[in-house]
Amino acid sequence: ALDPQTQQIVEGDVARQTERVLENLKGIVEASGSSLQRAVKTTVFLADMNDFAAMNEVYSRYFVGHPPARSTVAVSRLPRDVRVEIDLIALL
Repeated sequence: ALDPQTQQIVEGDVARQTERVLENLKGIVEASGSSLQRAVKTTVFLADMNDFAAMNEVYSRYFVGHPPARSTVAVSRLPRDVRVEIDLIALL
């Protein structure tokens, strides 16, 4: 949930952090010549599984139609105490 302009973690709830993470991923895959629609697998790491519904609502706006395979896991702590982290594999 790092803002690329300020290099600071986006403050707020898991929905806001999820949106920032997905915007970051979108920028990375587009810079490499791909897109989120070419994602084949994501892994979502949540600091609190009670945040799943809020994260999923934002996530579903970015992956419409045929979403990638996804694993979601709860972890005891994430770097810099963010609420969500997502890794993504996409085709070129």
